[in-house]
Amino acid sequence: MSSHQSNTFNSSDSYVVSEELKLAVEAAITLERPLLIKGEPGTGKTMLAEELAAALGAPLIQWHVKSTTKAQQGLYEYDAVSRLRDSQLGDSKVKDIGNYIVKGKMWQAFTSDVRPILLIDEIDKADIEFPNDLLLELDKMEFYVYETQETIKAVQRPIVIITSNNEKELPDAFLRRCFFHYIKFPDAQEMKKIVDVHFPNIKPKLLEQALVRFFELRNVAGLKKKPSTSELLDWLKLLVAEDIDPQVLRDADSSKAVMPLYGALLKNEQDLHLFEKLAFIARR
Repeated sequence: MSSHQSNTFNSSDSYVVSEELKLAVEAAITLERPLLIKGEPGTGKTMLAEELAAALGAPLIQWHVKSTTKAQQGLYEYDAVSRLRDSQLGDSKVKDIGNYIVKGKMWQAFTSDVRPILLIDEIDKADIEFPNDLLLELDKMEFYVYETQETIKAVQRPIVIITSNNEKELPDAFLRRCFFHYIKFPDAQEMKKIVDVHFPNIKPKLLEQALVRFFELRNVAGLKKKPSTSELLDWLKLLVAEDIDPQVLRDADSSKAVMPLYGALLKNEQDLHLFEKLAFIARR
């Protein structure tokens, strides 16, 4: 049922794809199952869908889930309020209930002319029933619209990518239907590749020292929120802009200086206090 799109997915100028991730994407497409991607914030889960759409030349339909999102909104919503208002105004539109059906992201994906990528982003933000409420539709690739008494069936099965930040456990029945991949946090070697994409001209010495400090900081016991890739990139941008000497980073654990611009890496006061306390102890 797939169209003439190619299924090849490789690293691009702006995104580094590991071999495991590439295989997971290909497996999900072959099995025709949603690809469930978990991983720390900042490991590129949402970007994966954007890059895959670009690689396959496919439209990307993004459904960003919030705590208030209901599964029904992904299918459609019936706007009874507008219909009531129009009937009071004597608008002839009210005769056709179809005018008041608001199509959701799944409806858009099911009726797309070209096989799309459907991203259901941060599924763990919604309540626990949310994934279960989508099981049937994701399985059968169809749903029924009661108001107009029509069945919306996928023209072609969209490639479904679902991301989760692991805030909540997802139901077993839901997990069984997905192909699962956990994006591991990049090691220093992979991180260097990611940085090269964003800062091709960064001084090697500066990058080397910055990565050492960054991974040391990630390993500090008791951090509430470990700095992620996006924080590292922000920090490097500042180090480059301020033209920080790599030597300063090397000395950061000695008596000369505290790590420069560390506010880019740590995002809550508890972690800042912990870091400052450790730096103070190290200086004594």
